[in-house]
Amino acid sequence: MVAGEPSGDVLAAGLIREIKQHHPDATFYGIGGEHMCAEGFDALFGMDSIALMGIESVLKDLRNIIKIRNTLTQKIISDQPDGFIGVDVPDFNISMEKRLREAGIKVVHYVSPSVWAWRGYRIHKIKRAVNHVLTLFPFEKVFYDKHAIPATFIGHPTADKAVKIKQKTDISQRERTIALLPGSRRAEVSALLPEMLGAAALLHQTDSTLRFVLPFASEVLLKQHQASVVATGLPIDMTLHQSGEAMCAAKLSIVASGTAALEAMIYGSVMVVVYKVGFLSEMMFRAFRHVEHFSLPNHLLAKPEIPELSQKDVTAENIFKAAQAFLQDEARMQRLALEFEQVSTQLHQNTDAQAAKVVLDVLAVSGAQNA
Repeated sequence: MVAGEPSGDVLAAGLIREIKQHHPDATFYGIGGEHMCAEGFDALFGMDSIALMGIESVLKDLRNIIKIRNTLTQKIISDQPDGFIGVDVPDFNISMEKRLREAGIKVVHYVSPSVWAWRGYRIHKIKRAVNHVLTLFPFEKVFYDKHAIPATFIGHPTADKAVKIKQKTDISQRERTIALLPGSRRAEVSALLPEMLGAAALLHQTDSTLRFVLPFASEVLLKQHQASVVATGLPIDMTLHQSGEAMCAAKLSIVASGTAALEAMIYGSVMVVVYKVGFLSEMMFRAFRHVEHFSLPNHLLAKPEIPELSQKDVTAENIFKAAQAFLQDEARMQRLALEFEQVSTQLHQNTDAQAAKVVLDVLAVSGAQNA
């Protein structure tokens, strides 16, 4: 298995746990994070070694990334395990999956790349590389069906998790709480957090009763940015690994584009989505995208209504204006909350169990010891 970022680590951990319900002696190895390791995963390489954002970061460390992928590919081909599961990080996984499948190893790709949104030409490579795709959204399965690629919609684990978190989260202060979610990668957080803090300062000037919650994805990020957050003097509650609780308790969230935007939707918090990458990454995205909007909520709603700010438009002032527009329109926020709830219900499919069933069916594992 290979997972390269925190959201994939959580997905893979749930899948490992469910497979072990059927095959207690199954073993798993590859690249993963702390959640996977807690389930008994053997991480041959740390997830941070491939968790890079943007072309610039990848090019800077390309030699090491290729070395890691080649080393792991050769080991897997030599071991001939029952199967390989690539969890997201398509630029790393798909080329690897193609080589593994050609070597006779069954391959499942968990989390569809956004081929429906940009770089659609990848669909042909995916078709050659995988035996099956696990999609988190129903419209993705429709896309794969059109290209005759076996795929199963399994729902989204955040929707499953949200049911429990909503039950135990104290929402008594929700009217006065705003969540700040600058992402999980180092470069991403460094680029977005200063603008988010600037927007928070402007919001607090407008309404001094507002409080903010800032969940960090790792202890490293928390330690790196703690001093600058404290220096603002704002009422900001910093937490660790509690993004779901933060969004559930927040009336509005300011989030980095990606998983967090979808999570905010599932937890019922309206949001402003921000996106900032290097020049080369931005040029590539503009050249190969097929859709106008880059955040998932705008593709799941009846019509796009979530503010999106990218690149030079990601400023404290612009974030403040978009957030303030929501806070001053209670009817709009309530209407969106109802739409969010409908989407959350659709995505609540007991994802971990569904994923495990499909994986075991594809691998045709019967009493096997390795996965």
